[in-house]
Amino acid sequence: MPPVPHVPGPPGDSGRTHVLPTAYRLGDTGPAVAEVRHKLSLLGLLGDEPGGSGHPVESRYDQDVDRAVREFQQQRGITVDGVVGSLTYRLLDEARWRLGDRILSYAVSHLMAGDDVAVLQQRLLDMGFDCGRVDGIFGRETAAALQEFQRNVGLVADGTCGPATLKALDRLTHTVVGGRPHALRDDAMLHASGPVLAGRVVVLDPGHGGPDRGVVAHGYDEAVIVEDIASRIEGRLAATGVFAFLTRGSDMDIDEAERAAFANAAEADLVISLHVDASTSPRATGVATYYYGNDRYGHSSAIGERFAGLVQREVVARTDLTDCRTHGKTWDLLRRTRMPAVRIEVGYLTSGGDAARLADADFRDAVADGIVAAMHRLYLPPDDDAETGTFRIPEALVKPR
Repeated sequence: MPPVPHVPGPPGDSGRTHVLPTAYRLGDTGPAVAEVRHKLSLLGLLGDEPGGSGHPVESRYDQDVDRAVREFQQQRGITVDGVVGSLTYRLLDEARWRLGDRILSYAVSHLMAGDDVAVLQQRLLDMGFDCGRVDGIFGRETAAALQEFQRNVGLVADGTCGPATLKALDRLTHTVVGGRPHALRDDAMLHASGPVLAGRVVVLDPGHGGPDRGVVAHGYDEAVIVEDIASRIEGRLAATGVFAFLTRGSDMDIDEAERAAFANAAEADLVISLHVDASTSPRATGVATYYYGNDRYGHSSAIGERFAGLVQREVVARTDLTDCRTHGKTWDLLRRTRMPAVRIEVGYLTSGGDAARLADADFRDAVADGIVAAMHRLYLPPDDDAETGTFRIPEALVKPR
């Protein structure tokens, strides 16, 4: 494949060129900022807000708000930048709900989400009712688990968490002991699926696209680079009989929720999202891999975490990128996919050294090889696994037995 073409970029530009028009940050004022301050105050992250009794409501995005937003973003496992964009604002709204504040039910057209849903999911899991992951989204798995709980306690199994169901939840205190039951279930399902790769479905998600070029630096743009890496992975997977689908074309710009919906509709086995990173410091360099992990609820995607670790080790072993390790995050693509998903930040385009590596076709081949090797290793039993960086695809894993 040809090397990544140069594209013109703004002089001195070293960050992302796409900014949400609804984002609020330090120095802004107005009613929306007042609402942000109010939500932060309700969560105990900001001092008592003025208002009422003739006092004006504070509407300045000052240093206190910036600090509180960053603390909230850290708690929620999203990018910590002090900017209230659509994701941060939505999570602020979800955080206000407590279990019992509202009736919870499954609505296909508009899934309910919030901290109350997460608490319900955790209680169901603790009692042995499998609702999938604790993600704070009332999906069909949560509804099915709730119906099973209701049948077990003699309630109408309507999948709606109302007063009677809440009373039953409060009355029962049985918990599952012996580690993470969801992780044990996921591990058992993974091994039961076998090591054969042919017929599996993988969704490849090259970040950004269309008018959103992502990071633009050193004459390159993120969207073109990750498209190229995705095509290299796609070719390797096709050779093993894996069905690989791309979330977007070169002229498309879709948000993370739409990408997750695409993967769910495809009933994928894995999702691999490709990005490069950016920093205001040219010294920032390296590769990092992310999986769904929510420290607030003590829950993560067990298979996603394992796959992220394999990807990280394989890419580091096959390149000279700095190891920036794996991390749990709650970004929409990781949170809303029903299957294990990882996001890979393959180097910093704002680093001269990383940019030169990413421009090299051989380097991008090595990255693709590492990601594909990690996928194969994920399905292998421990006895058949190989040392990191040395794995080659055995014929037995390509063809069904």
